[in-house]
Amino acid sequence: MARPPRPASSPRLAAVGRGLDDRLGGGRFGAKALRKAFPDHWSFLLGEIALYAFVVILLSGVFLTLFFKPSATQVVYDGSYEHLRGVRMSEAYASTLHISFDVRGGLLVRQIHHWATNIFLAAIVVHLLRHFFTGSFRKPRDLNWLIGVLLFVLVMLNGLFGYSLPDDLLSGTGLRILEGALLSIPVVGSYATMFLFGGEFPGEALIPRLFTIHVLLIPGVLLALIPLHAVVLTWRQTHTTFPGRGATERTQRGYPFFPVFVAKTTAFLLFVFGVVAFLATFFQINPVWLYGPYDPGAISAGSQPDWYMGWLEGALRMMPAWEINLWGHTLVLSVLVPALVVPGLLFTGLAVYPFVERWVTGDRADHHLLDRPRDVPARTGVGTAGIVFYGTLWAAGGNDVIAETFHIPLFWTTWFFRAVLVLGPVLGYVVAYRICLGLQHRDRLLIEHGLETGVIRLSPTGAYDEVQRRLPAEATAHLTDAKRPAAIAMVERPELAGIRPPESRGVLTRVRTTLNRRFAADLAERPHDDA
Repeated sequence: MARPPRPASSPRLAAVGRGLDDRLGGGRFGAKALRKAFPDHWSFLLGEIALYAFVVILLSGVFLTLFFKPSATQVVYDGSYEHLRGVRMSEAYASTLHISFDVRGGLLVRQIHHWATNIFLAAIVVHLLRHFFTGSFRKPRDLNWLIGVLLFVLVMLNGLFGYSLPDDLLSGTGLRILEGALLSIPVVGSYATMFLFGGEFPGEALIPRLFTIHVLLIPGVLLALIPLHAVVLTWRQTHTTFPGRGATERTQRGYPFFPVFVAKTTAFLLFVFGVVAFLATFFQINPVWLYGPYDPGAISAGSQPDWYMGWLEGALRMMPAWEINLWGHTLVLSVLVPALVVPGLLFTGLAVYPFVERWVTGDRADHHLLDRPRDVPARTGVGTAGIVFYGTLWAAGGNDVIAETFHIPLFWTTWFFRAVLVLGPVLGYVVAYRICLGLQHRDRLLIEHGLETGVIRLSPTGAYDEVQRRLPAEATAHLTDAKRPAAIAMVERPELAGIRPPESRGVLTRVRTTLNRRFAADLAERPHDDA
């Protein structure tokens, strides 16, 4: 049978491809990219949730910008919502009502945009925790960790600015708090406030500026950082993998990018969009028409920001009314500490932790194998303490709602959260540490004795014991395979003739030695499977 003739355009397309490859060098990269292995563990999907929620945010945001008017000019509303007809309001609020009630599908898209933002930030938080507890922030991914923390901060700020654009009573209350936080900054606070608000609060310049930042500035930075974080650096480096039979620091485990990963990730994109659309259809969020337009003289009870700003609200509510007068100037600590010191400690701690751990452990090797959280109790304890600290601040943001719901004095709830903020992280560290030790002990029992079967056997001597089944090597490979330690124990030299060695003289050196001893004390030892 004669071979069918090749289409005439094929040589031309091949020539174009060769020409582009000769000039841009994309052929080898493309061939390598198609064969790159992607891990199949469920926890790696958390980053994809964040990525695809961002795609939904961009698409829905483009739709909303076609109808939203970023203006604080006062108008009289005459739209479809009867309860606000004849009320004076800003064009921003009026256009938001127009999108919600008069634009076909406008309310659905608004809610899709809002729900996608909440899911985006939630996915970022869980994704960040996965990286922290598994130790994937270590070299050579410390730069990617810094980019991730920066993305978290930028997305949170952009969510706050977008949340404030409708100019309703709830978002205006949040902007009033933002103004107070800026004014509390020593020396430059008044200048920063004038720069952002363009004059006295609320002013008419704020909404257009927030719109520019929310739609152009921060999204432009995100569009540059997200591909760098999720694609470029990840593609340049070897993917991390969990310990198991055959997994090494130089071995990639997973399915190729094409066609397996492409098919799966496309389906996951549609799944994320489906969940967001489902939430937006059946669960109301941010009903601005119920709040009314912003009025500096109006006060509403039970005001709550979106969940990702709740921890700042809680910090403000728990901080005592402290002030310090220095050289004729007043430092309002009740605002300065919650608005600047607490976020600074949180995000600075996140950013520098990989380098602090490297300094404490002395581990400067490249790591591509992940740690199980139970194998590094000190790190897991620190992460749990951070979660308790963050969660306490978040819960304290609703102390008035809690007090009203459970008929508890507000004074009690405030002092309860203050006590938990101090004692909770310590207790969380201790509990998480002990749980890790218990799980390590269970792993050793599985290796030494096997799995309990529930079958009781009577021995010839009259004793009863349980039949235990030895696990196959594949099931225990994540416990028995060799792996680089998470810390290198520092050996202290003894004193000679009453003179301490140089490494124990400085304060920082002694602190490092103490922390190293604590970090390396209960690292999981790799048992040997003798089966």
